Amino acid sequence: MPTVIKGQPTSAEVLERLKAQNDPVILCFSCGKDSIATWIALEEAGIDFTPVYLWYVPHLSFVDDELEYFERKLGKKIHAYPHPSFYRWLNSLVAQAPERIRVIEAAKLPEPTYEQLWDLVREDLNLPNAWLADGVRAADSIVRRASFVRNGVMKGRSRKVSPIADWLKGEVYDAIERRGIELPIDYEIWGRSFDGLDYRFIAPMRDKLPDDFARLKEWFPLIEADIVRNEGTVWG
Repeated sequence: MPTVIKGQPTSAEVLERLKAQNDPVILCFSCGKDSIATWIALEEAGIDFTPVYLWYVPHLSFVDDELEYFERKLGKKIHAYPHPSFYRWLNSLVAQAPERIRVIEAAKLPEPTYEQLWDLVREDLNLPNAWLADGVRAADSIVRRASFVRNGVMKGRSRKVSPIADWLKGEVYDAIERRGIELPIDYEIWGRSFDGLDYRFIAPMRDKLPDDFARLKEWFPLIEADIVRNEGTVWG
């Protein structure tokens, strides 16, 4: 049975409203299980949408492979843009060698907010006023449930919508199995989608995806320092 979110429409009702409004919809697609389930829910409700992926580091091969798989399996082009964290990490000089600092500071890279980034995506895709659909679910945490009760499942002002807000984890996996989709390698390595540069992500990447770890070090050359801090290993 789906989660009951006090004062909010069910996911079935949200999908009906989106379909009736016939406004453009952008799916914030992370390759994670909840965003996959949201894709399926929109598709099965007959709602047209444009999937968008925000990358954290350009052209990690496992990410490129995942996007190619989902495009082929689900039959839609996935548009990729830089995640705001990419600019923030560079501007904050995360894991940067001293000789790079002056270059990065001179570049004066932009640091868009999420809102600014999604406005730029809407503009680039020529989808003004598009809803931003995500896979956030109330059952994930008390905080998320409280946020839905307070702010709503469909937020007209920000144009954000959570089409599977009341789904349980079992419903998510049922939808993925029903569509015959394989979860990405992220779940085998990290148990979740890749989304950070901390030890939890980079140590397994070094061991399981050495080519992508080398690519990561091209952008963040001292990233291995976090492994040394956590493992006490010799840096080399």
